[in-house]
Amino acid sequence: MTLLASSVGPPPAEADGGIGLSCRGLVYIYRLEGYDVVALAGVDLDIAPGESVALVGPSGSGKSTLMSVFGGLLTPSAGRLVVGGRDITRAGPGELAQMRATSVGVVLQGPGRNTLPYLSAEQNIEFAQRGAAGGRRRGLPPAREVLALVGLTGRHQMRSRPGRLTPGERQRLALGVALANAPGLLLADEPTSQLDSRARDEVVVALESVRRAGTTVVIVTHDPAVGASMGRTVTIRDGRVGAEGRSGEDFAVVGRDGSIHLPAEALQVFPPGTFVRVVMEPDGSARLLPAQPANVVLPANVVEPAQPTVPDLWGEEYR
Repeated sequence: MTLLASSVGPPPAEADGGIGLSCRGLVYIYRLEGYDVVALAGVDLDIAPGESVALVGPSGSGKSTLMSVFGGLLTPSAGRLVVGGRDITRAGPGELAQMRATSVGVVLQGPGRNTLPYLSAEQNIEFAQRGAAGGRRRGLPPAREVLALVGLTGRHQMRSRPGRLTPGERQRLALGVALANAPGLLLADEPTSQLDSRARDEVVVALESVRRAGTTVVIVTHDPAVGASMGRTVTIRDGRVGAEGRSGEDFAVVGRDGSIHLPAEALQVFPPGTFVRVVMEPDGSARLLPAQPANVVLPANVVEPAQPTVPDLWGEEYR
């Protein structure tokens, strides 16, 4: 399956392969019952062409919102987002729709939001491919090849409308529709949530297959096994990048304002509201030590940890 990337406006530097993205200070605020809710609070993130990245984190942390902003489905309140060399924050609705129809494949939560109910699975793929220009469309893989990639190989599956497929089959079809135009960037929100472990693993293999062929893959997932299968994990906490994982190891990320999200086990030692002293060591490492300034009373729910526990947990280097 040959994957070709295109974009709205001038072609990006990586037009012949995967499409990367970069955002700085990305903010998204929405209104709820008369109040402003900050869903994204200044996201800084770079994803290189050809990477596979899993956005992980608790429910409500902003993962799906960030994915929708990446796909041009939501307009950020502030910040800058560049997808494939183009500033998405300055693109109009028509340009964003063209981008999603050609170079960026998007899988939304809820398979029914990604397919047309009155078309068969095969026809859904063919309809999605109509967005490509004539010359490029002729180079796209046949609909049945796309369906086979996501595990829909049966004649009945290919000819059935989405309503006659199982929930897992509909989820596979949604992924197939997003891959129909051989995009340079795939954005998939919970693409395996309706699948059993065997089917999930097959989809993971398919995602790695398209990544090897050149597509940049970014997914949202709550499944640790799916996250671990990606080359990189990015943990979103409270609308910001809280941590990153590489090669099985997690790292805290220092925000542009100096903030840092502590892992859960560290919060047991330093609960919210605790005063800490940052001690810089001669070798460039830093230590966090609990402290209680004079004349300051800690909140009732904050108990200062015993000093002997600190060296065991915080003797590590933080660079």
